[in-house]
Amino acid sequence: MEYTWINSESDQTIKKILLANGISQRLLSQIRRGEGDLLVGEKYRKLTTMVAHGQAVTLRLPDENNEEIAIAHGTLTILYEDSNWLIVDKKAGMTTVPGPSNRETTLVNYVKGYLFDSGATDLVPHIITRLDRFTSGIVLIAKNRIAQGMIEKVEYKNFEKYYLAVVEGDLPSEHALINKPIGKRDANIRREVMATGQSAVTEYWVKKRLGNNSLVLVKLHTGRTHQIRVHFSEIGFPLLGDKLYDGNIEKIARQALHAFKLKFLDPFTKKYIEVECGLPEDMQCLLEK
Repeated sequence: MEYTWINSESDQTIKKILLANGISQRLLSQIRRGEGDLLVGEKYRKLTTMVAHGQAVTLRLPDENNEEIAIAHGTLTILYEDSNWLIVDKKAGMTTVPGPSNRETTLVNYVKGYLFDSGATDLVPHIITRLDRFTSGIVLIAKNRIAQGMIEKVEYKNFEKYYLAVVEGDLPSEHALINKPIGKRDANIRREVMATGQSAVTEYWVKKRLGNNSLVLVKLHTGRTHQIRVHFSEIGFPLLGDKLYDGNIEKIARQALHAFKLKFLDPFTKKYIEVECGLPEDMQCLLEK
């Protein structure tokens, strides 16, 4: 894998050029350890090498492959793809990354299989927007570590993440902002609102009133674990099917939460990529009852 940038400024070091183009400090550290090559023209250089205006700098990295991640083959619903990004619709019930209880049939395994079949030489999918196992919808994946490092430097304001959720009860406001810090106690998987927690802001709009329930469009302004689930439970309107946060489990077998829309600034092209993903069947059924 290699990328080339032209120095559009006055003379400066390779390090400054790479930083200005979004390369992360973590990747710079890997380069210092010899995990990659830097070239100006055809000559190998160091991060401290000065580069003149108009000269090209090339970063060349070895291909990635983690042998501990098994290749699996299955159906992927691809919403967008280019040389750096893969955006897929994850089905509810699919684990995103391998763990002790599942190392072979997660989303990462299937994406690795897809990349392998496509002839890719970088075979480590980097999950950028991870979803809980029983949350469905959009997942953004970086195809290589350069893309991963660059997207992690994109400011949160240049990421827009929208979800659709069905909550218990008839929300009193058509539109509101929930601004309550979230943390966790000890090793408990459950999060909760607490004064010592991290800042967490969730915005919502009621899209449809369903008798005793409400369909809401939710925008995340921060990215805390279980943020939507915690916030709606805290205000007395838990998500349907969300057993962990006291939601009614009679109408749907998992939390009624779907990652519906993603918009983000592509650090390579400086243009926005935007995708949407329709509701899965189990949540559609809730709207018809």
